[in-house]
Amino acid sequence: MLKRKQSSRVEAQPVTDFGPDESLSDNADILWINKPWVHSLLRICAIISVISVCMNTPMTFEHYPPLQYVTFTLDTLLMFLYTAEMIAKMHIRGIVKGDNSYVKDRWCVFDGFMVFCLWVSLVLQVFEIADIVDQMSPWGMLRIPRPLIMIRAFRIYFRFELPRTRITNILKRSGEQIWSVSIFLLFFLLLYGILGVQMFGTFTYHCVVNDTKPGNVTWNSLAIPDTHCSPELEEGYQCPPGFKCMDLEDLGLSRQELGYSGFNEIGTSIFTVYEAASQEGWVFLMYRAIDSFPRWRSYFYFITLIFFLAWLVKNVFIAVIIETFAEIRVQFQQMWGSRSSTTSTATTQMFHEDAAGGWQLVAVDVNKPQGRAPACLQQMMRSSVFHMFILSMVTVDVIVAASNYHKGESFRRQYDEFYLAEVAFTVLFDLEALLKIWCLGFTGYISSSLHKFELLLVIGTTLHVYPDLYHSQFTYFQVLRVVRLIKISPALEDFVYKIFGPGKKLGSLVVFTASLLIVMSAISLQMFCFVEELDRFTTFPRAFMSMFQILTQEGWVDVMDQTLNAVGHMWAPVVAIYFILYHLFATLILLSLFVAVILDNLELDEDLKKLKQLKQSEANADTKEKLPLRLRIFEKFPNRPQMVKISKLPSDFTVPKIRESFMKQFIDRQQQDTCCLLRSLPSASSSSCDHPKRSAIEDNRYIDQKLRKSVFSIRARNLLEKETAVTKILRACTRQRMLSGSFEGQPAKERSILSVQHHIRQERRSLRHGSNSQRISRGKSLETLTQDHSNTVRYRNAQREDSEIKMIQEKKEQAEMKRKVQEEELRENHPYFDKPLFIVGREHRFRNFCRVVVRARFNASKTDPVTGAVKNTKYHQLYDLLGLVTYLDWVMIIVTICSCISMMFESPFRRVMHAPTLQIAEYVFVIFMSIELNLKIMADGLFFTPTAVIRDFGGVMDIFIYLVSLIFLCWMPQNVPAESGAQLLMVLRCLRPLRIFKLVPQMRKVVRELFSGFKEIFLVSILLLTLMLVFASFGVQLFAGKLAKCNDPNILRREDCNGIFRINVSVSKNLNLKLRPGEKKPGFWVPRVWANPRNFNFDNVGNAMLALFEVLSLKGWVEVRDVIIHRVGPMHGIYIHVFVFLGCMIGLTLFVGVVIANFNENKGTALLTVDQRRWEDLKSRLKIAQPLHLPPRPDNDGFRAKMYDITQHPFFKRTIALLVLAQSVLLSVKWDVEDPVTVPLATMSVVFTFIFVLEVTMKIIAMSPAGFWQSRRNRYDLLVTSLGVIWVVLHFALLNAYTYMMGACVIVFRFFSICGKHVTLKMLLLTVVVSMYKSFFIIVGMFLLLLCYAFAGVVLFGTVKYGENINRHANFSSAGKAITVLFRIVTGEDWNKIMHDCMVQPPFCTPDEFTYWATDCGNYAGALMYFCSFYVIIAYIMLNLLVAIIVENFSLFYSTEEDQLLSYNDLRHFQIIWNMVDDKREGVIPTFRVKFLLRLLRGRLEVDLDKDKLLFKHMCYEMERLHNGGDVTFHDVLSMLSYRSVDIRKSLQLEELLAREQLEYTIEEEVAKQTIRMWLKKCLKRIRAKQQQSCSIIDSLKVSQQQELSRFLNPPSIETTQPSEDMNANSQDNNMQPETSSQQQLLSPTLSDRGGSRQDAADAGKPQRKFGQWRLPSAPKPISHSVSSVNLRFGGRTTMKSVVCKMNPMTDAASCGSEVKKWWTRQLTVESDESGDDLLDI
Repeated sequence: MLKRKQSSRVEAQPVTDFGPDESLSDNADILWINKPWVHSLLRICAIISVISVCMNTPMTFEHYPPLQYVTFTLDTLLMFLYTAEMIAKMHIRGIVKGDNSYVKDRWCVFDGFMVFCLWVSLVLQVFEIADIVDQMSPWGMLRIPRPLIMIRAFRIYFRFELPRTRITNILKRSGEQIWSVSIFLLFFLLLYGILGVQMFGTFTYHCVVNDTKPGNVTWNSLAIPDTHCSPELEEGYQCPPGFKCMDLEDLGLSRQELGYSGFNEIGTSIFTVYEAASQEGWVFLMYRAIDSFPRWRSYFYFITLIFFLAWLVKNVFIAVIIETFAEIRVQFQQMWGSRSSTTSTATTQMFHEDAAGGWQLVAVDVNKPQGRAPACLQQMMRSSVFHMFILSMVTVDVIVAASNYHKGESFRRQYDEFYLAEVAFTVLFDLEALLKIWCLGFTGYISSSLHKFELLLVIGTTLHVYPDLYHSQFTYFQVLRVVRLIKISPALEDFVYKIFGPGKKLGSLVVFTASLLIVMSAISLQMFCFVEELDRFTTFPRAFMSMFQILTQEGWVDVMDQTLNAVGHMWAPVVAIYFILYHLFATLILLSLFVAVILDNLELDEDLKKLKQLKQSEANADTKEKLPLRLRIFEKFPNRPQMVKISKLPSDFTVPKIRESFMKQFIDRQQQDTCCLLRSLPSASSSSCDHPKRSAIEDNRYIDQKLRKSVFSIRARNLLEKETAVTKILRACTRQRMLSGSFEGQPAKERSILSVQHHIRQERRSLRHGSNSQRISRGKSLETLTQDHSNTVRYRNAQREDSEIKMIQEKKEQAEMKRKVQEEELRENHPYFDKPLFIVGREHRFRNFCRVVVRARFNASKTDPVTGAVKNTKYHQLYDLLGLVTYLDWVMIIVTICSCISMMFESPFRRVMHAPTLQIAEYVFVIFMSIELNLKIMADGLFFTPTAVIRDFGGVMDIFIYLVSLIFLCWMPQNVPAESGAQLLMVLRCLRPLRIFKLVPQMRKVVRELFSGFKEIFLVSILLLTLMLVFASFGVQLFAGKLAKCNDPNILRREDCNGIFRINVSVSKNLNLKLRPGEKKPGFWVPRVWANPRNFNFDNVGNAMLALFEVLSLKGWVEVRDVIIHRVGPMHGIYIHVFVFLGCMIGLTLFVGVVIANFNENKGTALLTVDQRRWEDLKSRLKIAQPLHLPPRPDNDGFRAKMYDITQHPFFKRTIALLVLAQSVLLSVKWDVEDPVTVPLATMSVVFTFIFVLEVTMKIIAMSPAGFWQSRRNRYDLLVTSLGVIWVVLHFALLNAYTYMMGACVIVFRFFSICGKHVTLKMLLLTVVVSMYKSFFIIVGMFLLLLCYAFAGVVLFGTVKYGENINRHANFSSAGKAITVLFRIVTGEDWNKIMHDCMVQPPFCTPDEFTYWATDCGNYAGALMYFCSFYVIIAYIMLNLLVAIIVENFSLFYSTEEDQLLSYNDLRHFQIIWNMVDDKREGVIPTFRVKFLLRLLRGRLEVDLDKDKLLFKHMCYEMERLHNGGDVTFHDVLSMLSYRSVDIRKSLQLEELLAREQLEYTIEEEVAKQTIRMWLKKCLKRIRAKQQQSCSIIDSLKVSQQQELSRFLNPPSIETTQPSEDMNANSQDNNMQPETSSQQQLLSPTLSDRGGSRQDAADAGKPQRKFGQWRLPSAPKPISHSVSSVNLRFGGRTTMKSVVCKMNPMTDAASCGSEVKKWWTRQLTVESDESGDDLLDI
């Protein structure tokens, strides 16, 4: 999938150096500047400079005062060193003069700027040391550019083995794509920003106490928690008694105190929209909108925002990076190197016998030096038993380490059983390493990378067991032993190597990410270190943690909000832009690079793809020859064929019973033969062949098929012979013309792609026949002959490939036939086979009735039964939808949907057991499903039939859902205790929506896409579990028991943690109020408790794994980090950062990469080569292409033509686009009736509306109303303009809130038209739209899963008490609220906190033993399985399918010109030519107009009739053949051109390639016949003309002699001349007709030939053919019998043609024509009873 770009060629490319030019010219004065050690020293100094600037902060100097002088000394040394380098380069290069001067080199300018910044920083530090400048002053911002010197350390690697132009083009195209996608993102941000301003406005209404006065708003004046409210009584939240809804802005709060998020104006709105699109904090914005405005408005706005912006638009960035990285990887293949196998080159694999007598492949190093150990020890070390013993010990060690737990503070941990076990395992693995060193030698041991890793673990764990180092950082070496278990599974080992083996790319990306974090942390540190009341950027570690937090998106909004509040209102926009740009780059581009690298590692090499395709076809051909086990069970029973007894036979002997199947062959043979005879007659109806005993007819069909195959084989053989003969002659003629120089002397012209591909195919077919090519190429040079031979070998290999494909197809057919034969044998020999429930007969009427009911479906005929043409019905999409499933399945889909709707009304307070109205839907569902299952079981069987109901997982799920529903309906428990079997039954009942997956075929496809890549997803899960286990074991050994602390932060010892203390309450996260003197925050008294954090701990491996799983989802890791740093130590914060980096950058992107790779594999695109992928993209692109809806320019130069030119001018279009943007800017503030600004804004909008009315009027005049209506864009503009006119009328008539709302809607509708006016936005919007269309069933599947979990959540957590995140907005009290909570969890918004709220247990809740709806406790195990499974399935798998679809469609619509087989310019040119030919704009043209269309094409689609006349004929005939001379559509011609414009050998897949080549062979043969027919016709016409010239002299002599004889015998008379004229006329007719008939008999009939010649009454006087002779009807006989016999005896040897030819001087031409006729008669003769066909002229 990734290799869509040009294939890489292994050629020696010049090295392009984008780094500095360090090879300076030698100078006697300065020699040290060119020394390599100087360059290395300068790079090291660049890193030292970054370290120095990271330490240069006021807070760092306050904690460590000597660092101020250390940094000053380092900066001074660096300043002198870099200044000396700059002076030396200026001296060598020159400052300004010269082509290579200092200021003309960009790297020198960069170095000079860094030296200047270093000087400025040094001078500033001098002033700070001298206390002239305060260290907390903003002058420190002058050090901001200094961290960029890090570039000097890595720019030496900017050297590539590629031409500079190619790299420049790659970077330019990548930059253009990223810029275009950024504009697309900005378009949606602006759209939702405008919608937010108009739909919401400000969020300033809060609930405050009744006695709150303006200017006196404090924390104690607000509700706890702070609650937004609505001043309108009908909408939003209403304050409780004692509070009133007030506008805090009117009460005196400033904008900084109210917060910067909201929809006040367009700038703040775009800022808020971006925050919500990052899926961080969006749900709290939605809750604020719900409290302040109508609920539906909030749900619509935020859910669509998340879907479009977060799930679709932002994922386009991933598509851009994947496409760009794919191209870069293909181009840089030499630099990165090719992939190698898991086994190194120094090893080989040999078979070794294990102890059990089995054989195993073991990698053996054949070049390694042998150790000094005895042979027995070396053999033992290589044995599989030894390896399995070591791996089993590693497993035991991992289990022992995972069993460790916190035993209490009083327990002495240094000498417990876990420590003793660790010592024992360490000694064991040390002995293993010593044994291997003894056997292999030290050099041979360390030559393996695996042994190096083992040696590192041995050294580390040996140090770890030292008592003083136990449970220290050396614990990492102990827990890393689990990595050795990867060797257990070869599949896991190969997968790990595939991902991490090519470590150069992934390692480079990790280094780049770390460098970026360091540089951006240093820049942010110097930017904000002087800001008071901001502690996030006081030191470099805190700045690094903050920037890393933004990279992971967890709480990045809090970091930004705190910084904005600290810097003040003036600098807030600049700081916001800074953080948004960093977040945009880090989350959308940097993380996408990790996905691209992993996808690239999963990608196959180009040369393996075709081999994989062939192997996959072979694997698919291996259809299961064996029947399923449920059917093969009948083979275990003895054969009992059904026997019949023959009666009514006159015999004295007893006739044994005979098999019924054998007798059926002879029953009603006469009636069957008569029926088949009637069926063969054209006048017989289809119903005449129906016979009551259909089985007998089916048993005899193989006879008819064998006869047909024999006839078809003869025809196919003759067709192949004709095809070969025609190809040889055409190839030989073409070669002779090329060798004779017939093509020379023509002007050189760039050939079109059609011509190029046509000649490639002709040359390829000529190489397939060695005899002709060898005979023609005798005079060629040795190089040419060698090249021809290599080409011949290559194409013969391709021919061998074709034969392999055909063999695979035959193998598949044989497997299917064998399977059918097995079924027939079982059906014959076992009477109970294929009998539903072993009761209903196979052909029983009731079963046939059930089959009819089960399989009945809507089937609208899409083709005309007479002509075979495809019908273009108006409601074809509706017909396709109705025919999607059977009628029975449609009924069950409707019943299931109604049942799910009924379940949505259930709640813990309105239960189905106590609501009769809800029970009705339950009864209806069970009854209908009972009927459905009974019909399907009676029709197809339950289990032991070929088409049984339970034949796959879907059938099992249907039966399970039915049994659960039936049991629940019969039981209907009145009391359901919590965590009981009845509650479990209610949870299983919630799986009912999953029935839709079974009933809809496309939904089953979604399930297959989810589970077909289960192996790779399982391997990724194992890797992540291994990573979690390593860090969990380490966390348990280091943090067990250390995270517990007193909830009073002032108490440090456990002994003092008693009594009560006052705890402050967090009122609001949005407001930034400051405490006034003497004021205290609201709070209450609580008892002191020494306990772990509420949501996590590391006291055992289970809790540690749960905490790390939450961290792996990037939710809650900041809290874990802060707790570990605060309670254990700052150095231990590295632990959680490393885990988050590995889990976020590698672990989560692995899921994305694997899901995308599996999706491509299921779509069949994973194994496609570059050309094949381009071809698939082209076909998909052509399906969407449509004819232009732009009418032609008026012919005259009148008023309409001028208006047409104006409206189509680019300046006019750009002006309209700018006017649309200008009108949209009017919505920057909310249109409110009470706001005085609204009136002038509305007035300006009226002016814009009249301008757009003028635009539409001009277009209608220019294009005419009919032409204007043809374009959908014009229709949309007309609709919006009409709405605008209506709004203008209503606005001036009413002038109320509704008219303002309507005016804003009209402007928003017009804003959408921007996409149609910009090509880039149009293509990207088309990508999003098509992605939505293709992901429709994935979205539906996601909603069904969400619905199932919502129903289960209502049952499990419907009455859970409110907690930290379970509140009045987010709870499971009803299915609707559960859906909103689950949608929030899909985005990952605090899902772990909701899970912990649902885990609440006594004594923190009130249990109930009888009913689950009477308790407010949660379910610990249920919540754990419920939330974790939901988050993994939806967030890790389903959402990544959307990413895969977007990646696929991005390359489809937004690939560059050189990546496309047919560019957009080619398609645009074809659309223009089509409009010229299709003057009626119907989308179809007659077949004969295709010739005119092809002749009008220019550019790459041009067909040169002088050079490619044969190609022109092929294309025309293809259209006639495929469409039977009827009408052709726009896509038909475009599809034909696309096939002709590509190299089908490279672009088409195997099966499609065979079909296409067969079609082209047939077309070539038919066109060759027609061409030669016309050539023969012209030859015969010339011969006939010459015959008439010769015969005219003889006829004149005959006439004169006859006249003289008549005058001699009879007296002169005028009447004698008339018979001679009649005779001459008859003789001329007789001369012409036989020749025409003989010409028709030269060629055999083809598919394109018309029917035989017909004779009507008007031809009674013409000669007629009978038994090879020509005879005249009753007519006066000619006078000269000798002449008439010569003229009429055409069937014999002597013909008129031969007689005339003897007297004709052009005897050579006649003999040539005779030879050609004989040759064609011999080559093209087939056995046919039809007469000659008419000629078809092209």
